[in-house]
Amino acid sequence: MGKTITEKILSRSSRRDARKGDVVISDIDLVITHDGLDSVYNILKTEGISSVWDNTKIVSSLDHNTPPYNERVAARLLHMRDIVKELGITHYYGENTGIANQIAAEKGLIKPGMLIAGIDSHVITYGAFCAASTSFGFTEIAYIFANGKIWLKVPPSIKFELSGNLSRRVMSKDILLEIAKTYGMNFGNYKAFEFSGKGAGQLTMDSRMAVTNMCIELGAKFALFEADDVTTDFLLKHGGEDIQPLWSDPDAEYENSFLLDISEIEPLVALPHSVDNVRPVTSCLDITIDQAFIGTCSNGRLEDLRVAAEIVKGKQVPPFMRFLVIPASWEIYLEALREGIIETLIQSGAIIGSVGCGPCMGLHMGILAKGEKCISTSNRNFRGRMGSYDAEIYLASPATVAASALRGKITDPREMP
Repeated sequence: MGKTITEKILSRSSRRDARKGDVVISDIDLVITHDGLDSVYNILKTEGISSVWDNTKIVSSLDHNTPPYNERVAARLLHMRDIVKELGITHYYGENTGIANQIAAEKGLIKPGMLIAGIDSHVITYGAFCAASTSFGFTEIAYIFANGKIWLKVPPSIKFELSGNLSRRVMSKDILLEIAKTYGMNFGNYKAFEFSGKGAGQLTMDSRMAVTNMCIELGAKFALFEADDVTTDFLLKHGGEDIQPLWSDPDAEYENSFLLDISEIEPLVALPHSVDNVRPVTSCLDITIDQAFIGTCSNGRLEDLRVAAEIVKGKQVPPFMRFLVIPASWEIYLEALREGIIETLIQSGAIIGSVGCGPCMGLHMGILAKGEKCISTSNRNFRGRMGSYDAEIYLASPATVAASALRGKITDPREMP
């Protein structure tokens, strides 16, 4: 019997024949950390551990609280910079690079077949590069810092074979929302999702990352695209080396397999207060909004900004609307500047924020007041996620968000010229 991608990766990392249901002790190839680094450090100090197993395999970026918005946060970020120095973390990108779930790929640190651990739940994003990437609690990350290993139960895999091509103004975010609508939030609990087929192969890396990013919302442990020429081209362009294709065996065993013709998907919206409360945009028209937000590790990439700029070019956001755009990294920001995207967005009335997570966690830059409604490209719309418990968050693609910003109400992006 052949192996799924997950079984192949966990077999390599555990140096044994790993099959679904097995418990394995695996070597970690890379750890991705963010503003939770101090919590991991405190656990290490409590246990009397003063060094890490391999300081070249830890990636650290500060993204949730940057730039600091009060003295307490500034002091915390200062403390984390001292921690980085003390532990000798070599891949430290500070507060001026971008979101941790974006920059490791931009720095050429990701390879297909890696086993990656992260503090942030959306580190699953790196499955777009065919890496088994998943999150752990602070205690488990501290253990990895000290030993470079973790135990895992090999999850069963669910295969999504994608066919067709996305229609005009339909984006990969809509693929994930379609899956959420069809199968629900608990569908993938401790399962590995694999995306394959001609429909998957034609998706860009930006699009693939948007899909894998939100698979955690369905409970998935891993979410992986097969590694192909698209994967290789991106990683080599960003300084990666020795990139090898990786896919499942033809006779691999899956818990379920589903066929999804992405050409049939329409723009979708996840209504409050659940990611799987999904409706076609056509059934949400005329819901008024106060804020439109494009950004986060879900959809703050160049492809997303391009689509938004195309829709708003030559048009004006109403003065009562707050249209916030935050690129996921400075690399993306700079390229958007070169292409004139940022200028187009600003001319439309958009507010361009400093790279980072922005209002996604409800910490700063776009927090919602009681009764406000926001349509967002972020990945969660739970009560209180972006500020007030009594605010409402609607999740949609960058195309739908940009179109809605122009009209001050949820709008079908296909209506826009």
